[in-house]
Amino acid sequence: MTQASGLPLEMRREGFNPVEELGRVRDDQGVLPQMTPFGVPAYLVLRHADVREVFSDATRFSSALTTFPDTDGMSEEEQAKLRAGNLIAFDPPEHTRLRRMLTPEFTMRRMRRLEPRITEIVESALDDLERAGKPADLVAHFALPVPSMVICELLGVPYADRKEFQDRAARLLDLSAPVEDRNAARREDRDYMAGLVARAQADPGEDMLGMLVREHGHDLTADELIGIASLLLLAGHETTSNMLGLGTLALLRHPDQLAMLRDDPARIGPAVEELLRWLSIVPSLVRTTTTEVEIAGHTIPAGSLVAPSPLAANRDRALIDAPDTLDITREAVGHVAFGHGVHHCLGAPLARMEMRIAFPALLKRLPGLALADPEERADFRAFSAVYGLQSLRVTW
Repeated sequence: MTQASGLPLEMRREGFNPVEELGRVRDDQGVLPQMTPFGVPAYLVLRHADVREVFSDATRFSSALTTFPDTDGMSEEEQAKLRAGNLIAFDPPEHTRLRRMLTPEFTMRRMRRLEPRITEIVESALDDLERAGKPADLVAHFALPVPSMVICELLGVPYADRKEFQDRAARLLDLSAPVEDRNAARREDRDYMAGLVARAQADPGEDMLGMLVREHGHDLTADELIGIASLLLLAGHETTSNMLGLGTLALLRHPDQLAMLRDDPARIGPAVEELLRWLSIVPSLVRTTTTEVEIAGHTIPAGSLVAPSPLAANRDRALIDAPDTLDITREAVGHVAFGHGVHHCLGAPLARMEMRIAFPALLKRLPGLALADPEERADFRAFSAVYGLQSLRVTW
C-alpha cells in the first residue's frame, strides 16, 4: 500500500520502494516541477548523473540562498540565529570555514579509536533488548539507543536527556505537523543547546563541544556553536537509527540476504552500502539556482528551488543493474545516500562504523531473529523528512 499518497512524489513509498511513478518520471522526463510540502514550487531532479551534478556545483546550486520555507512566524533575527553554524545552510567559503573545524573529529582514524566504545554500546543495547523479553521493539531497545548514545558521548550531550531530544527531533521532522509546532520544537532545541554550549564555554570537557570551545572559541560565536551542536545531534541519531531499524526489517523480509550476512559477517561492508542505496532514507535535499540552468533538457530559471532526489537517483538503472533488487553481494559504489560534493555527509564514517558493528552483532547475538508477527503491517514514518519506522516488533 502506498504510504501517504498526499505527499510530494519523492516522499511517496510502497513500503521500502518508491512509487512506480517516480521511476517513470525519472526515466521519461528527468525533472518534474512540483510543490514542496511547504507549498513552495520546486524542480525535482531525479536522474543519478543530474543529482550528482547539482550536489557537486555549489556555484550554480546554492545552499546559502535557500531559505527555510517552514519558518513562518519567526523574525529575521530568529531565522538568522537558526541558520548560524548550520553547515547545510551555507556555501563555500563559509561552509568550508565551519566544516574544517569539524572534519578532524570524523576521520576514519578517529572512528577507529571509537570502535571499541561503539562495540560496548551495541552489546549493552543488545543486553537491554534481551532483558525486555520476547516480543520486543527493536527500534526502542536497539536502533534508537545505539546512535543516540554514540552521538551523546561524542558531542557531550547528557544521555539522560535522550527522551527530550528524541521527541523534539520527531516533531521537527514530522511534515504533517503544523508549522507552529515544528517552530516550537526548534526553539526548545535551541534553548537546550544554548545551555549545553554555555556549560562547555565555562568548563570545556574532552567531548566535541569542549574541543570546539578550546580550539575554535575565538572563531565561533555562541550562535554558531549552538547551530553546530544542534545539527550534529539531530543528524547523528536520527539517520543512523532509522537505517538500523529499516535495515533490519529489510533483511528480515529478504531471508536469503540475512542468512548470507549472519553466516559471513565479512560481507558487512558491501551490505551497508547496498542498504544505504536501496533504502535512501532522505528523500530530497533543496538548493537554489543562482543562474538559469539546463537539466535533462529542462530550462530552470535563476532563483528557482531545485530538489535533487537521492531516492530516485539510487534506483536509477544508469547507476546499477536491477536497482530495485536488494543484493548485499554487490558493491553499490557511487550511491548518493550521503549526498555528494562539498555537502557530502560529514558523519558518514561514523554512521558506516555504527552499522558495520551493529548489524553483525545483532545477527550473532540473536541468530533466530524474526518478526514477532510476519503478517503485521510495518509501522513506517511516512510523513517524516527522514524515512524510518516508528517501531519494529521482533522475536528470536
